[in-house]
Amino acid sequence: MNIALIGYGKMGKAIEEIAIQKEHNIVAKIDLHNAEDFTKENLSKVDVAIEFTGPHSAFNNVMKCLSFNVPVVCGSTGWLDKWNEVKKYCTENNGALVYASNYSIGVNLFFELNTYLAKLMNKHKQYNVTMKEIHHTQKKDAPSGTAITLAEQVLQHIDTKEKWVNHLSENTSDLEIISERIDPAPGTHKIKYHSTVDDIEIIHTAHSRTGFASGAVLAAEFLKNKKGIFGMKEVLGL
Repeated sequence: MNIALIGYGKMGKAIEEIAIQKEHNIVAKIDLHNAEDFTKENLSKVDVAIEFTGPHSAFNNVMKCLSFNVPVVCGSTGWLDKWNEVKKYCTENNGALVYASNYSIGVNLFFELNTYLAKLMNKHKQYNVTMKEIHHTQKKDAPSGTAITLAEQVLQHIDTKEKWVNHLSENTSDLEIISERIDPAPGTHKIKYHSTVDDIEIIHTAHSRTGFASGAVLAAEFLKNKKGIFGMKEVLGL
């Protein structure tokens, strides 16, 4: 499979390593220093583009790939205020897109566990739920996209919580997400249910970027020759 990397930072390099191990070809690497190479002609032989940049460039990069009729796997977070515009354009132009806030297989299993636990805990009002996420200092958005996904799952099932906030709060209807930026942490997410009697806590800790990169390549393999909008649930068959 011919892959274009849109963004060639640490994640892009990790994805490249996994893709080559799986005998795929990296036919284009687009980054800040060669943005002028991001053309329809240069991506004409690409089966799938994998986009990992940042919140300020992701939307334009995804739209550009879709306009070139190139299927795109996007892992950038912090830009979903424009999601509906991307979704509309992709659908109207018969494009192909996979988006996930986190491509780690372990994290996506963790999402399922988080949802199940929230359903169980909703009956037990004596527990208060809080969240913490820890990432490296180069992480530009806070809370992380993964933390927001986890928070939205909790909000869907815990009746006592109305919205998430990214700070400590005295309002019991707020779901607190505490964000810490510590090097070299690749990513840790904790959901804690606390009562006067005991605590219940689930934690996912990434040891490296390999899990994210492997999931992104898996998503690219899934997307080849498909049309539509997908998430990791479809990629993993969850």
